[in-house]
Amino acid sequence: QVQLVESGGGLVQAGDSLRLSCAASGRSLSSYTLGWFRQAPGKEREFVAAVRWWNPDLTYYGDSVKGRFTISGDNAKNMVYLQMNSLKPEDTAVYYCAADRVSYGSDRYLRQSSYGNWGQGTQVTVSS
Repeated sequence: QVQLVESGGGLVQAGDSLRLSCAASGRSLSSYTLGWFRQAPGKEREFVAAVRWWNPDLTYYGDSVKGRFTISGDNAKNMVYLQMNSLKPEDTAVYYCAADRVSYGSDRYLRQSSYGNWGQGTQVTVSS
């Protein structure tokens, strides 16, 4: 089991930046994929970004955030970050950190069902 705790959410204006953090604990993440998902009111949970812990260059992004968001990890601190730039009102959602051993070479990192460990979420609100 991996315990995940998100932080860094808040209320910002459109065009602002925000960095979310996710602290992971419980076991080694060496074989894990860490992901960020978000869920807006009345909508399904959506894939945002993911990173393969054993190779930080292997990152993936949802179409709606490509070019604006960056996922990164700090192996020494067991932290994963989501840098969000040029925020838009449609980015408003609860953001969740997720972790699991997700097979490489597939698109399973996109699916919330691929992750068995979740944080409690952090609210991001972007005003227009």
